[in-house]
Amino acid sequence: MPIIEVNHLTKEYQLGHLTSLKDTALNALRRMTLQPTQEREKFKALDDVNFHIKEGEVVGIIGHNGAGKSTLLKHLANISKPTKGEVIVRGSVAPLIEVGAGVNPELTGRENIFLNAAILGIPKKVVKQKLDEIIEFSELEQFIDTPVKRYSSGMTVKLGFSIATSMDADILIIDEVLAVGDLAFQRKCFDRMEELINKKGKTVLLVSHNIRQVARMCTRVILIDHGKVTQDDNPTKVCNIFYKENNQRILSSIKKNNSPNFKSDSIEIIEIKIVSKDNKVINSILPGDPLRIKLKINVLRELKKPELVIGTHTTDFIYLTASSTEAENPIDKLDKGIHNITFEHETYPLKSGNYAVRLLLFDRNRNNIFLGENLLFFSVKQLTKESKEPTSRIINIKSSWKII
Repeated sequence: MPIIEVNHLTKEYQLGHLTSLKDTALNALRRMTLQPTQEREKFKALDDVNFHIKEGEVVGIIGHNGAGKSTLLKHLANISKPTKGEVIVRGSVAPLIEVGAGVNPELTGRENIFLNAAILGIPKKVVKQKLDEIIEFSELEQFIDTPVKRYSSGMTVKLGFSIATSMDADILIIDEVLAVGDLAFQRKCFDRMEELINKKGKTVLLVSHNIRQVARMCTRVILIDHGKVTQDDNPTKVCNIFYKENNQRILSSIKKNNSPNFKSDSIEIIEIKIVSKDNKVINSILPGDPLRIKLKINVLRELKKPELVIGTHTTDFIYLTASSTEAENPIDKLDKGIHNITFEHETYPLKSGNYAVRLLLFDRNRNNIFLGENLLFFSVKQLTKESKEPTSRIINIKSSWKII
């Protein structure tokens, strides 16, 4: 039997401002006389959503901003009630849905620990046994008897995460909080999550825009688009579909706005393209092929001892390569006027996927006078034989095997 059932879940909100007193009275009169009323426009945050989750599953929920992810989690945590359909949850839930959710700002950190435990139905005796562990994990020993309203947002999340993950609830719901706090605490959060998943077998629902994190931690991913479930499958498949959809949105946005930022007060990019060996314009290469980029720039003022940096990045802005003229071919001067630049990576050994070109320009004092990202998109084609686990790497390196 599933631990969570979502059956035909629909949530509607009314858009626009509140109606006037006159309109409210007229609508009431129309209802009494069985006449049609003038209702405000309704927005479906969730539209006939259906899925079941088994005990012990780690399910990622991804989608664009406004897709309905947080609304869905609020129904699973019984914070919101559906317009139609039903949500059945068989077990206790520890929700960590937003910064400060479930934390009373007027109470101290210690009082909030007992309050959250009481909400989850955990006896006071059990909480006292776990109290030192929760406080130690939160790193808030010095502030635990201070009202939460005096905490920073990062401190509040530390407390909330520590409470939620220490209370032995059957289901843990986490929405965009693992990236909050300092790097050391983020590492502790990941370790705690992996302990809950791998050792304690907890059911976890994770919403995050960090798709690589979702692919790494989850056993299954649900993709939501405009309130509907469009994909529900293994993490690799669903995350790759989301990447492709996201790339299309980026490309459409760039076409709509003509181009990214191709100009500063120092230079203007007139043309940028990727070319093959025979100088033909291409938009894709094979893993390990050379990557040749040709640029035509208009230098708007004379630049002495400038530094050009050309690099590539993923569509979610993980920087992959960066090559500098200062290190490889120092420039004494760029005169005002048109310049043609050819840049080449002798080999570009990345896995199949979509990537983008970035360009930086520094003056002689190392001041950044131009920064352009997403200047040009290109793809690395998929080889006929490729790993069944593409999310486990980003670089294709030639290797050999010898099994005795």
